[in-house]
Amino acid sequence: MATTVLPPPAATAARTGPGRDFRYLLSAYSLQTLGEGVLLATLPLLASRITSDPRLVSGVVLAEGLPWLLLALPGGVIVDRFDRRRLMIGTQAVQAVLLLAVAVLATFDLTRIWMLYLLAFGLSTGDVLFIGANRAVIPTVVPSAALETANGRSVTAETLGRQFVGPPLGSALFALLLPLPFWVDALTYLGSLLLISRIRGTGEGFRPGRTAAPLDARGMLAEATEGLKLLFRNPVLRTIVVLAAASNFCVTMAQSVLVLFAEQTLHVSRGGYGLLVAAMAVGGVLGALASSRVVERCGARAVAVTVSTAGAASLLVIGLIGRQAAVVAALFCVWSAGLSLWNVMAQSVSQRLVPDELRGRVSTGTRMVCFGAIPLGAVAGGLVAASYGLRAPWLVGGALNLLIVLAFVPAMRHWPTRGRA
Repeated sequence: MATTVLPPPAATAARTGPGRDFRYLLSAYSLQTLGEGVLLATLPLLASRITSDPRLVSGVVLAEGLPWLLLALPGGVIVDRFDRRRLMIGTQAVQAVLLLAVAVLATFDLTRIWMLYLLAFGLSTGDVLFIGANRAVIPTVVPSAALETANGRSVTAETLGRQFVGPPLGSALFALLLPLPFWVDALTYLGSLLLISRIRGTGEGFRPGRTAAPLDARGMLAEATEGLKLLFRNPVLRTIVVLAAASNFCVTMAQSVLVLFAEQTLHVSRGGYGLLVAAMAVGGVLGALASSRVVERCGARAVAVTVSTAGAASLLVIGLIGRQAAVVAALFCVWSAGLSLWNVMAQSVSQRLVPDELRGRVSTGTRMVCFGAIPLGAVAGGLVAASYGLRAPWLVGGALNLLIVLAFVPAMRHWPTRGRA
């Protein structure tokens, strides 16, 4: 079977690489993911201060993942029907207001565990629209030949902000003065909003090339599932999304109680928690920096087989021998490096295979399946940790992930070689 490669959009075909508009888009995404990284450390630390119950602490991750499970499909319809640039601006504004409200509550020491759930749910709901629109806009402002380069830069920015710089910054701000992480986060979202507003072009340049008819409930359902149908009809995209969902479920089993694992098993202080998360992301940074070259040279098939197998194995080994922070961080770098390579590969393949009018729905449909596995993994991780200890989620998650990957290796080996798949 040959993979179809879509021609670049007419407006961008003449360019040879990412230009001015992509730089604004990338800068905005960098700020937004930096804010996410700050919260990646702050919310678990605040939750562990409020309660030591692993089931309640894992509830933060559950609340963060639920919008992708419940709202991704209608979110994709919105992304494919409205001006994507304006959608990103409006979403970032609402998220900034939400963070400002929580910052005020934290300033007066009024935060409760359920408030953290609401904050995580609200911000993730905004991300359904923002990230879906962001992914759909990239092929509009970048020519097809430069997609690996653009996606590599985007994944690098995400890894640096969300996993490498943001967590230690959030941990330091948390230790210095509790309200500071939320105030800083609000500023990052406002900065992202301003950068997106600098992107040039008319509204038509960021809206799919079709006239959207009014929708009733039945029409919404039909449009929402159109992206999923394309996603699961294509064997390459289907394999990518199933393996990504399995990986998310299994790694979230461990990460949902990582703050307790770090404090009680690795004996890491609260001030050092952000540094641990950053150290675990070093592999992701290195993988992101090399991602475009590796994916272009090796191809999607080789990248998919290698990183999915190595990543699953690293989780299992952490459960078996991970008793020191340095060992856990080094082993997890295998997983985080693979994640960066996987994201560049998967995004580039999808952007080539999916027509513009379906990109929003396929993107959010993909994330519904992949990110929808996160709250399920969080529930499973909390229950397993409460019953069998904090090391058990690594062992169960790693073993399960490795079995699923091995089952799909034959399908990946038969991927087509044309079209960079």
